Amino acid sequence: MTIQTAIKTLGASFGEKLSVAEAVRAHHGADGSYFPALLPDAVLFPESAEEVSEIVKICAAEGCPIIPWGVGTSLEGHTLPFHGGVTLDMSKMDQVVEVLQEDMLAVVQPGVTREALNTHIRDTGLFFPVDPGANATSGGMSATRASGTNAVRYGTMRENVLAAQAVLADGRIVRVGSRAKKTSAGYDLKNLLVGSEGTLGIFTELTVKLYGVPESITAATCAFDDVEGAVNAVIMAIQMGIPLARVEFLDEFTIQAVNNYSQLGLPEKPHLFLEFHGTEAGAAEQAEMFGDIASEFGAGSFEWTGNAEERNRLWKARHNVYFASLSMKPGAKPLSTDVCVPISRLAEALLEARRDVDA
Repeated sequence: MTIQTAIKTLGASFGEKLSVAEAVRAHHGADGSYFPALLPDAVLFPESAEEVSEIVKICAAEGCPIIPWGVGTSLEGHTLPFHGGVTLDMSKMDQVVEVLQEDMLAVVQPGVTREALNTHIRDTGLFFPVDPGANATSGGMSATRASGTNAVRYGTMRENVLAAQAVLADGRIVRVGSRAKKTSAGYDLKNLLVGSEGTLGIFTELTVKLYGVPESITAATCAFDDVEGAVNAVIMAIQMGIPLARVEFLDEFTIQAVNNYSQLGLPEKPHLFLEFHGTEAGAAEQAEMFGDIASEFGAGSFEWTGNAEERNRLWKARHNVYFASLSMKPGAKPLSTDVCVPISRLAEALLEARRDVDA
């Protein structure tokens, strides 16, 4: 059993859909992480669940590793072929299969990116909220249980995938979950697959939730003298039931990087970036309520706007923090990861991390 035997069999079955060209392999052998490039032995471009199933069966028989690939935006090495093998590029499976407007659902193939889905449904008055920053694919976001800036209100991919079709490690095609809000029919296999990092199966179709586009969206920036003030203001806002749509913390060093990279001109202090959704009066009221809370915790400034251009500029700068940070130290490589702690320990975790960086 060898990788090369699997590639030979796959080549006979899939022809031009399989590539061993060095340029193609190189493209699929690097991502945004600090790991060095690792080229797969071959890259395949399936176009259906049945083809994915056949590929998996061949690779399973030969003990050949498989690495599913969306658009390669991973920052932690998820898609690198550390043991060689075949990379499965899902970009050919990029169709929005169905939009169920009354049910506020969409059925998509795994290669559909979040921006492509929102473009497809923009005339329906609905939108897909999960926004990890990069224009990631639905399959990649589901495999990694992506979250992003909207998670505080709309949840992560786990809450926004209702059903899925996937190919398991032996090549079986399974359907998990349903369009219903609740099911008691056996194990919750959908939530087992979502977030399994490609280790349990390869997504070939997903049913995702959609939401009504808010009547009004208000964005705000809020500067604090210290980290504790910023975090405690968020805790208080959540405890008071203010429906924050987005809330992101940036320390003073990140603000300096963002100012240099995106020309925002913000005070170099710990900041919160926020967004409020609702009716025009409701979004304004939420912003004003948060402003009052922030002032109790030492906020030096609280600026908010409903202007779409200003909002987009703010969140584009937030999404570009990765590149802004790199620009502060040319030639350096990034090391990115996620940390989750109870909100009551967030200020402590941030301060300890800051001390480690300073040391």
